[in-house]
Amino acid sequence: MSSDTPPVAKKVPAERTHHGDTVIDDYAWLADKEDPDTVAYLEAENAFTQDQTGHLKDLQEAVFQEIKSRTLETDLSVPTRKGGWWYYSRTEEGKQYGIQCRVRATGDTPPELKAGEPLAGEEVLLDGNELAGDSPFFAMGTSAVSPDGAVLAYSTDFNGNERFTLRFKRLDTGEALLDEIPNIFYGGSWSADGSAFFYTIVDDAWRPYRLFRHIIGTAAEEDVLVYEEPDERFWIGVGLTRSERYIVLSAGSKITSEVRVLDADYPTGEFAVVRPRETGVEYSIDHAGDRFLILHNRHARNFEIASAPIDDPGTWTPLVEHREDTRLLDVDAFSDHVVVHFRKDGLTGIRVLPEDGEPYEIPFPEPIHTAEPAGNPEFHSRRLRLAYTSMVTPPSVYDYDLASRELILLKRRPVLGGYDPEDYEQFREWAVADDGTRVPVSIVSRKGTSRPAPTVLYGYGSYETSIDPSFSVARLSLLDRGLVFAVAHVRGGGEMGRRWYEEGRLTNKRNSFGDFVAVARHLKSSGWSSEIVARGGSAGGLLMGAAVNLAPEEFSGVVAEVPFVDALNTILDPSLPLTVIEWDEWGDPLHNPNVYAYMKSYTPYENIVDRTYPPILAITSLNDTRVLYHEPAKWVARLRATAAGGPFLLKTEMGAGHGGRSGRYDAWREEAFTLSWILDRVNAAEAKVDTEEKR
Repeated sequence: MSSDTPPVAKKVPAERTHHGDTVIDDYAWLADKEDPDTVAYLEAENAFTQDQTGHLKDLQEAVFQEIKSRTLETDLSVPTRKGGWWYYSRTEEGKQYGIQCRVRATGDTPPELKAGEPLAGEEVLLDGNELAGDSPFFAMGTSAVSPDGAVLAYSTDFNGNERFTLRFKRLDTGEALLDEIPNIFYGGSWSADGSAFFYTIVDDAWRPYRLFRHIIGTAAEEDVLVYEEPDERFWIGVGLTRSERYIVLSAGSKITSEVRVLDADYPTGEFAVVRPRETGVEYSIDHAGDRFLILHNRHARNFEIASAPIDDPGTWTPLVEHREDTRLLDVDAFSDHVVVHFRKDGLTGIRVLPEDGEPYEIPFPEPIHTAEPAGNPEFHSRRLRLAYTSMVTPPSVYDYDLASRELILLKRRPVLGGYDPEDYEQFREWAVADDGTRVPVSIVSRKGTSRPAPTVLYGYGSYETSIDPSFSVARLSLLDRGLVFAVAHVRGGGEMGRRWYEEGRLTNKRNSFGDFVAVARHLKSSGWSSEIVARGGSAGGLLMGAAVNLAPEEFSGVVAEVPFVDALNTILDPSLPLTVIEWDEWGDPLHNPNVYAYMKSYTPYENIVDRTYPPILAITSLNDTRVLYHEPAKWVARLRATAAGGPFLLKTEMGAGHGGRSGRYDAWREEAFTLSWILDRVNAAEAKVDTEEKR
């Protein structure tokens, strides 16, 4: 089915009143996905989008083939040592999902990798392709091997709603155990002897709030409720310290933490509180010998690290003190050293604290980069595994030798087709917001790109999440056609420390939107950009909707993926997934009239006006549990009824969740669809890729 006529959503006025303000919502009916009219409307929107993008079919296929041809489809990850095994994953050409494997370990040096070849002695733990079968959607929620390496716990989701079924498998025989537990959340943790597995479940608002203990070989109905979190603002999660000595139960809201620990040797024991929750204090722990290491922000906005005795974990003694110019992100304890992951001047770094010796930082080769510890499950280790990337350097895996202080490159993700980082260049710019704040901008382009150039400007700006410099194979299809790609590191993210986050949340939220518009204007005024397509997803979709309301003239197009554009109505409804938890991020408009008025002043759906808007592509998924599909559906309907310009397109994946389609080839096709739409917006659809020059 296709249509060249835009769907017109029927208006069914629904009245609501909050704090004396009466609002009519004509499209509230779209929230009922069981209503045949809703499904019919979404299908009509899909048909219209298909018609409007039909002329891009050849370009979509070309971009898909570019992504595919640049990707080594049969590949292996660098093995990670855990106990007597090296664990790794691999992919095979033509298959959508990864395969989890292991081989017996000898020594500290990972086995040599040969492209396209499994490792000798390989044992397949899980084949995602076999598990997925013919299902159009498949995702894993956890995959955890018991400490003795004998049993695998894994969970699966076949529709995208992020409710998983937990199962167990004996790895020596391949036998599937009879234990089966439905409707669990991500993650889980083993006891030391592998007799018990701890897992969480969610409530009706999609909040993980109960921790259960399952004894292997027993029925799920016999599982014991270990902990229930009554405060609707708090999530819980469970894990193991690296030493595997303690099971850690963490409860946290957006601004407050509380941690409990249990000796992993005694899974039927009682969890003990490390330090009772204190509003505004966030902390996490790791275990190191006779002490816990505590990363916390008590009287330390950018966090500091303390140590605490095992028998008195609430008494914290400073180990790494607070610094106003450095945000401490994480602390990892090992048997004879501590590793600190930090952020300074908008970039990440790693500091090593030897047991005997002076602290030092690990140097990296590029001035703009992202580095973080990765894949270090062993408590006793003479090497530190690191992940590294930049906007021109593909994801890379290093081992850092703690004795020689040498960075050893184990693998750089292959990019086929003659990719050379020297053909591209990355930059750091600074825009100035209306209040004088300098906003960092990361930029990448192909060398020789004529400026000003068409530009894709990406943004997020919420939850203290940082959009750090990173590489993308798909992005090359833009850069090689003469586009520039930029990231606006707006307030509300974490790029410049906790202050940066605080200045873009609650009743400072409008700073995020102003920063994004300021970056767009800076890119044009400084000669970088001729025209700009804005792109963002989830909370970044809120950024897209608010920014285009503020300054539609600055953008030639907007891509909003699973966009949080009906934020006010969602945050007013405590029965919806995540709403109560989100009050610490956005404020509580249900009970606070000032927050209500402030949110109403910026939420995209509420602030569409009769102006000329650029073309907009909104992408969503019917089974999304984080940003419900009806938010972009209502937004597009109101845009079409209120504003000039467009066209305004809605594309709904009818069988997926927040992350979109699950298989890698399906995901590449979705990305090719989006990139071809962007290229069309900036009149670059006919641009040719000079493959000869690339080689």
